[in-house]
Amino acid sequence: MYQHELDIASEAACKAGQIAMGYWNRGVAAENKADDSPVTVADRESERAIAGLLEEAFPDDGMLGEEGARKASRSGRRWIIDPIDGTRDFLRGNRAWAVLIALEEEGQVVAGVAYLPAVEELYTASRGRGARCNGSIIRASGISTPGQAVLCVNGFNILSRYPFNARLQGWMERFWAVRSFGGCLDAMMIARGQADLWIEPAAKAWDLAPLKILVEEAGGCFFNFDGGSSIHAGNCVCCAPGLEAEARGLVCVY
Repeated sequence: MYQHELDIASEAACKAGQIAMGYWNRGVAAENKADDSPVTVADRESERAIAGLLEEAFPDDGMLGEEGARKASRSGRRWIIDPIDGTRDFLRGNRAWAVLIALEEEGQVVAGVAYLPAVEELYTASRGRGARCNGSIIRASGISTPGQAVLCVNGFNILSRYPFNARLQGWMERFWAVRSFGGCLDAMMIARGQADLWIEPAAKAWDLAPLKILVEEAGGCFFNFDGGSSIHAGNCVCCAPGLEAEARGLVCVY
């Protein structure tokens, strides 16, 4: 199921990636939005390209884009778009930015695409059909012991707002390695078994929508700090299944 939707979303992500790469290669100025996050002409042009392709292919579907794309749904489905996830990395010339597109149906993410243009990696997943990178099946790791696991933590500068922050340092010391790449890259490392647990303390629905289904279809786990499993909760943990209890023991028990 959803192969046609994945094909169109992949086409849209690649088109947006080409637009963004043109700006990334030559540099682009940024302005700050109301929440102090940066935005560029590359973000806006990429979102317009994505929205145009999706509107043409699926005129009855709704739309929610980070940079303002909004459309009510007549079908019970909605496309969620982040044209450049990781604009700060984009601006600094780092490769860890992505084009994110997901399809939400009756409140559940059923298909997702994450495209990292600078490293030419296209991740796709749909409900019940597994996850792939450039067409090849990917799987979360089988690691279940922190001493063998790679931990990724985002947003160290805002973790103090959570009660588990007081225990975080000692908890992290038990892991084989701790990294912080940020956003989509961390999640895709979980999905392909290159890292084992990712903590994200602050994110919007467009940051998380495709990552959720990609990690889950790769056999990993996705949950929020309150124990739920929503892209709208503002935070998440993604992990290999063998580390789910370990992760919930930190973030979900206050």
